[in-house]
Amino acid sequence: MEREQEEKMVSLPYFGMNKLWPFLKPYGFTIFSMVFLGFLGGLADIIMPLFQEYAIDHFIAKQTLSSIERFTAAYVAVLLFQVVANGISAYQACEIEMYVGRDMKRESFNHLQTLAFSYFNQNSVGYIHARVMSDTNRIASLVSWSLINGVWYISYIIGAIVVMLSVNVRLACWVLTIVPVLAVVSMFFQKKLIEINRKIRETNSHITSNFNEGITGAKTTKTLVIEEKMENHFNHTAREMEFVSVRGAHYRALFASVISFASFTALALVLWQGGRITIEGVIELGTLSVFMTYALGMMEPVQWIVRSISDLITVQVNVERFSTLMETQSDVRDSKEVEAVYGNSFEPKTENWEPLYGEITFDDVSFKYPDGEEFVLEHFNLHVPQGTNIAIVGETGAGKSTLVNLVCRFFEPTSGRILIDGVDARKRSQLWLHSNIGYVLQTPHLFSGSVLDNLRYGNLNATMEEIEAAVKSVSMEEIIAKMDQGYDSDVGEGGDLLSTGEKQLLSFARAILAEPRIFVLDEATSSIDTVTEKKIQEAIAHLMKGRTSFVIAHRLSTIRQADLILVIRDGKIVERGVHKELIAKRGEYYHLYTKQYQEEALRQAVECD
Repeated sequence: MEREQEEKMVSLPYFGMNKLWPFLKPYGFTIFSMVFLGFLGGLADIIMPLFQEYAIDHFIAKQTLSSIERFTAAYVAVLLFQVVANGISAYQACEIEMYVGRDMKRESFNHLQTLAFSYFNQNSVGYIHARVMSDTNRIASLVSWSLINGVWYISYIIGAIVVMLSVNVRLACWVLTIVPVLAVVSMFFQKKLIEINRKIRETNSHITSNFNEGITGAKTTKTLVIEEKMENHFNHTAREMEFVSVRGAHYRALFASVISFASFTALALVLWQGGRITIEGVIELGTLSVFMTYALGMMEPVQWIVRSISDLITVQVNVERFSTLMETQSDVRDSKEVEAVYGNSFEPKTENWEPLYGEITFDDVSFKYPDGEEFVLEHFNLHVPQGTNIAIVGETGAGKSTLVNLVCRFFEPTSGRILIDGVDARKRSQLWLHSNIGYVLQTPHLFSGSVLDNLRYGNLNATMEEIEAAVKSVSMEEIIAKMDQGYDSDVGEGGDLLSTGEKQLLSFARAILAEPRIFVLDEATSSIDTVTEKKIQEAIAHLMKGRTSFVIAHRLSTIRQADLILVIRDGKIVERGVHKELIAKRGEYYHLYTKQYQEEALRQAVECD
């Protein structure tokens, strides 16, 4: 699908450069200076062969060194000017490439922070990473180096043609006959090379994917004993890469040979015709050398122009993909009126934020995911008073996580509304709500860095005493003490150096440091041993006093003290009440609880044996 979209984009004549103008505008003066100096550098390259003509006709042919000092001074002056102009313009091209690429990455990264969960559910990490990194790098390279090279090459071609026509029209026409042939040949090879390069990129992404699966799934590979299958699969992809790479190398080698042949053909034509008219006395030997230099020098610019047209067409894909990312609107966003009062994620107006107490109401809420067709919740109603501890249970896919994601405003209701302290959540800032929520996941995410760094994400202004108190409240102080560097110990990428249970404890402590008014625990103790879990439950019971909390629990024994238990099935509340009431009803909760109790009793009996 993505390749079809890419081919469709390539066929369009529009390059989308106006979408890049906001990123180029701040550097307008630098771009103008770079282009102007590139133009002057191209003119200097046109002048250099004229020095060669003068030297041959006046010094070599006449066997005299008269006025050579002035000639040398002029030659060195032009050469120095060319070096300085090319050096400054190249430096400015580097600046443009770095600055524009940096700005595009920064803006795209910041924009990603504003998008709703649905975008990340529908797009893979690799897809997003390519938009932010590969596409921006290619675009920045195009608008910098292609621009300066284009100015140089085009000015050289035009200048060389003007000089040749002014010196000798007949000989100039012989030189120019090779240009159309060279252009046609270059277009043919560029088309083939674009197809091959696309296949190489596609195959390379498969190899990268195989590497990723091989590394992240190493344990699974060993336990399933499928090393040979994985090796065969990788070897097949590698052989395909080898085939297309060799094919591309063959085309490039053939292309280089054809260009070399064309260059020498042009040179032969100049020598043939130029030699004749030189013998006839129409032109001098120095003039013939100038034509030979221009004949050879025009080959590369013509190739570059053809290649640049291909690059402009293919880079349109990168521009469109980057623009699509930047133009993507979040499914959940604050209105302009809300932002005017409360600010946005990057410029919050915290002085206007009201205190959050934690009263939550679902008012006839129906919801389906943006990429889904069926409703997960339908006409859902629920009132949660401030400070209530709500436990949510149900089978997988019943809508438990959807319910709390709506509370957190990670998604918007398809219909109906959610009230926070009696006010529609859409009339308040997302950041205001999120700043008052402590969310602990079953598989929490940790950021690269130390244990202390990750704890501070809960409260950047927390003192060491507050951090130690939070750690102690989740019984993690002994675990940190056993680490090599204590609080300064590295957690690894995504927390890979810690066990799942340790990550959950750290995530608990981080949430506690935030002092939220609403707690959300999504099977947050599933990877913690029962002894530690009991300690955490006691700590949480103390910390949650006066705070609203939602607990999605797999182990139903952990929610017996909840103020209200909701049994969810197919997006609807089928039972509600406290533990004793629901057990007495002998309904769905009773069957879930007794079934799990029997499974745990059987497991314990097996372990004892």
